[in-house]
Amino acid sequence: MPKMKTHRAAAKRFSVTGKGKIKRNKAFKRHKLEAKSSSRIRRLSGPEYLGSADHKRVKKLIPYK
Repeated sequence: MPKMKTHRAAAKRFSVTGKGKIKRNKAFKRHKLEAKSSSRIRRLSGPEYLGSADHKRVKKLIPYK
């Protein structure tokens, strides 16, 4: 069976942690930050981990990460 190709767009957006969780960045923190409250900006700052349904789907896109 041939090797699977990695979906390059997905590889740039997601990373796999040591325990196998898939980490992603949160959206809505690029511009127009003066209109958003400090607490909202703080909440958007940390990493987010994918849920189980999305985890299965994304894992197929990045098989060797």
